[in-house]
Amino acid sequence: MLSHVFIGVNDFERAFAFYSAVLAELRLALKFREEDRPWAGWMKPGVARPLFLVGKPFDGAPAVAGNGQMIALLAADRATVDRAHATALAHGAACEGPPGLRPEYHANYYGAYFRDLEGNKFCVCCHDAA
Repeated sequence: MLSHVFIGVNDFERAFAFYSAVLAELRLALKFREEDRPWAGWMKPGVARPLFLVGKPFDGAPAVAGNGQMIALLAADRATVDRAHATALAHGAACEGPPGLRPEYHANYYGAYFRDLEGNKFCVCCHDAA
């Protein structure tokens, strides 16, 4: 359904360190990093799309977080949700909801929420039974 997601950042080096740590927990691999632009992209190994991209906004204006926007990243299992959330917090993210079941979505929905260093809201979730 998606080709790629691009997250605008103001401090590329700081964002790159943050996302490198969090996305490693989700077993995503760095596809590229370009210092001159600057931007970087990650992918599921062996799968060309979708890409997760971070970088400075193309128009040169500051990156700002959107109100009501959220990106949900799929985890292989509940333990991965726990690790990714803990890693995000350890690297400066703000907790928006600890890991746990969210039965209001469906019986097996297990998710955790955080805001990245720029204030963008993320969810890491697993839809499978324990």
